[in-house]
Amino acid sequence: MNQPLELAPQGFIEELVPSRYALKVGDIDVLVVSDGVLPLPTETMSTNASPEARAVWFKDMFLGPDMFDWALNVLVVRSGEQTILVDAGLGGQFPGFPRAGQFPKRLTAAGIDLASVTDIVITHMHMDHIGGLLVEGVKNRLSPDVRIHVTATEVKFWEDPDFTMTAMPSPVPDVLRATANQFIAAYRSNVRTFHDEYEVAPGVVAKLTGGHTPGHCVVYVTSGNEKLTFAGDALFPVAFDHPDWQNGFEHDPQEAENVRVRLLREAAASGELFIATHLPFPSVGRVAVDGDNFRWVAGFWDF
Repeated sequence: MNQPLELAPQGFIEELVPSRYALKVGDIDVLVVSDGVLPLPTETMSTNASPEARAVWFKDMFLGPDMFDWALNVLVVRSGEQTILVDAGLGGQFPGFPRAGQFPKRLTAAGIDLASVTDIVITHMHMDHIGGLLVEGVKNRLSPDVRIHVTATEVKFWEDPDFTMTAMPSPVPDVLRATANQFIAAYRSNVRTFHDEYEVAPGVVAKLTGGHTPGHCVVYVTSGNEKLTFAGDALFPVAFDHPDWQNGFEHDPQEAENVRVRLLREAAASGELFIATHLPFPSVGRVAVDGDNFRWVAGFWDF
């Protein structure tokens, strides 16, 4: 007799696709969690490209032509006795993006209690990286002693942010500024700033890169001979074919390009695992050199 298809647990029946992916880096456990997707104009990914070149790339990728879904990935890392959350997604206070802001319920579905999180690394203070911490009820579920690591440069920048070199949709700067202020007001006593780099836990290091925002950082996870880089917003899907194409959310587009190319070259040379916030979930793969550009080599799912 045919058995009925077993659906997800009650309360998560709408989850019809995978939303988390687990892997190990040596002795360190890593979980990639999807915060969902949000639609953005294709122009945002290529502000210095011609409309013709942009149209060709997005058509070749079966995306666009005018809008595409921008993935949002969050990381959970367990090293020793510490559970580290890297970024927190968009949150639910932005009604225009109903398919994003999924991380709180998806952590619950993964069996991760927010109270068990000892540390949070914020790669930068854009709303799609801190908004999840501002969802109603999230702060109350976190430990009052949770440590939130942000570069000192990033915190200073958002006291009076400069948007003159960005090319964001017009309502966005005000929302970014307000969200950053709300985040600092809510978590000021938990924020622990660092300058160049900081070892959050054994084998887990946050390092300042700048570029995308002045205080943007990446996270390196290293154990034994294995290494993983979480690149945050240092690069986007178009970066492999066109590392020189700039993103409208970059506060210093030229420095962001320099950072992007350096990280891609380092990853290609080392063969390390590579994950970024806005690469399609689960965003686990490696980087290869392809002439003057690069090639994304998606990892095979291990299950």
